[in-house]
Amino acid sequence: MIDASDLTRSQLRRTLRQQRRNLPAMAQRRAALALYRQLAQHPLFRRARHVALYLANDGEIDPHLLIAAAHAHGKQVYLPVLKSWPRTSMVFQRINAHEKLARNRFGIPEPRRDSKRQRKVWALDLILLPLVGFDSHGGRLGMGGGFYDRSLGYRARRKNWHKPTLLGLAHGCQQVDRLSMASWDIPLDGTVTDQGWY
Repeated sequence: MIDASDLTRSQLRRTLRQQRRNLPAMAQRRAALALYRQLAQHPLFRRARHVALYLANDGEIDPHLLIAAAHAHGKQVYLPVLKSWPRTSMVFQRINAHEKLARNRFGIPEPRRDSKRQRKVWALDLILLPLVGFDSHGGRLGMGGGFYDRSLGYRARRKNWHKPTLLGLAHGCQQVDRLSMASWDIPLDGTVTDQGWY
């Protein structure tokens, strides 16, 4: 676990991104399988009908086995799609199991925009989101663009809304002792790693 107290957010982000990028391919595959085992039979995943995930990039823990499991169990699966305007926001769009994807402006595959297949954030049951760093208090350090925080901002404004459940996915090496949270940061309901739940 990293002591974050002496690092700025950008220094911490650089350090943690490098750690996850340095994981060998075999370790990444083992982590993806361990993550699947942590989540696939959990009631939060089993009960969810509308699940948003992501495609791994930049050393992120890979949820592709969970995507396959969600499709196999008849769940509606969504991926984030960046908006062209405003350029710092995104939506969640349903995908099918064999959909062709195109790379967005960051080089991350995503479905081609189709408003008929998009679902409002509050109508999703579960969002499994990537992160750079996390703590055991619900803190999440993202890539710095604020895409998820903006997309989930309604939840902070409506304290009595509990949907969707927000779970960060990470490698165990991405845990820090305590993250300083900015006013716009949306706290997680928990974080799941290849090693356990936090």
